[in-house]
Amino acid sequence: MIRAEKPVIVGDRVTLRPLSVNDASAMFASLEDCEAMRLTGTQSSHSHADVVSHLERCETADDRLDFAILVADDLIGEVVLNNIDGLNKSATFRIAIWYGKNRNNGYGTEATKLVIKHGFEKVGLNRIELEVFSFNPRARHVYKQTGFVHEGTRRQALCWDNQWVDAHMMAILHTDFDAA
Repeated sequence: MIRAEKPVIVGDRVTLRPLSVNDASAMFASLEDCEAMRLTGTQSSHSHADVVSHLERCETADDRLDFAILVADDLIGEVVLNNIDGLNKSATFRIAIWYGKNRNNGYGTEATKLVIKHGFEKVGLNRIELEVFSFNPRARHVYKQTGFVHEGTRRQALCWDNQWVDAHMMAILHTDFDAA
C-alpha cells in the first residue's frame, strides 16, 4: 500500500501545504466563483458544514493528498491527488484556481508540476489521470504542457446550462514524466 505523506511543497512562486479545516471559510467562499464552478463541472451546492466535513476527511485520509495553493500567504485554490490506488500505483488529479484574478498567472501550471513530481517521486505513483471539459481549453493546454496525454473523450459527459459538454480523459505516466 502506498502511504501518502502530506508535506509542504515549496515552488518558485507557489507553496503547497495540506488543506485543513482552518481553510473551510475560504473554500466555502470560493463556491461562489461561478467560473471556477463551471470549469470544474461542479453543479451541486454545499453548505459550510459540508465543506468542514470534507476537509476533516482530507486531513486524515490516506488515499488522497489535498493541497492548498498559496501565493505569498494568500490561499488561491486547491490541487489534489485523490483515489490513490496503491496496488495499481495510480491516482486522479484535479485542480481549482479560485477567482479570475488568480488565473492566467502560471500558478496552476506550477502547482500541477509540483504535485505531479511529488506523486511520482515521493508517493511512488506510475500513473496520474484527469478529466477536463471541452469548454476549458486553457486547462487542457496546461495539462499537455506538463506532460499529460489525451487518451480519449467521454462524449456528452456533462450537461451544463442545458448544453452537452464532452470530457477529455488525459493521463501522465512516470515514464512520460522522466522523459520530460
